[in-house]
Amino acid sequence: MDNGHKFVFIGGLHRSGTSLFFKSLKTHPDISGFSNTGVDEDEGQFLQSVYPIAKRYGGPGKFGFAEDMHLTEKSPLVSAENRTKLFQEWSKWWNLNKPVLVEKSPPNIIKTRFLQALFPEAAFILLIRHPIAVALATKKWSYTSLRSLIAHWVRCHSLMLKDRVHLKQVMVLRYEDFVQDPNRVLQTVFHMLDLKPIPFRLEMKSGINEKYFDQWQTYRKKWVNQWYFHQIEKRFETEVNRFGYSLVSPERYQSFSL
Repeated sequence: MDNGHKFVFIGGLHRSGTSLFFKSLKTHPDISGFSNTGVDEDEGQFLQSVYPIAKRYGGPGKFGFAEDMHLTEKSPLVSAENRTKLFQEWSKWWNLNKPVLVEKSPPNIIKTRFLQALFPEAAFILLIRHPIAVALATKKWSYTSLRSLIAHWVRCHSLMLKDRVHLKQVMVLRYEDFVQDPNRVLQTVFHMLDLKPIPFRLEMKSGINEKYFDQWQTYRKKWVNQWYFHQIEKRFETEVNRFGYSLVSPERYQSFSL
């Protein structure tokens, strides 16, 4: 059916840099990824009819709370028929003359085991970004509280870690590391995919997180907000620390090892 292609699935919460990374990866001559599909950010979730999309369960900042969005190899949707159906629906947008076929959708972060069950030799690239930046950048779409957005970040990334041990080939990348040194990160990815390295060609902006850190600190310093932010930090600080992040001192990054 797939003629020996290598499948690569990119995931990560909305506003975690998945689109930027996807565009960067597609510059490789041996990689085909969706483009000009007419759907949001050329995400594969909108180009298939096998599994539910994030919008069905609230979309950005909410979808991870729905049990039906976390799919594993135990899902009844895992079948040879659905594998064939997914490939047929997505192959309309891939250049099948290229050996590596890439699909990107944020909810893939909690669907890796399901996708691996359908495409056993698939590779997964999962992006994570500071929860403060993700929460504040997502807030205008989610219409929910900052506490809920941080809780959503923690839930999805906790599920990701639990699922990760079941995957054959997976790489977890920090958005901050990618924007700081895209060439180094991409060469590591190309090596994992057994592809010839090529130089990074897209323009990259750094320091984007800082505006969200400043906004967070402005909010938390107002006396009417101090108790509220203290409760968020008390509840979630330890959980975000495992990824090298901090809610108390967001500008400080620790070593990243999962």
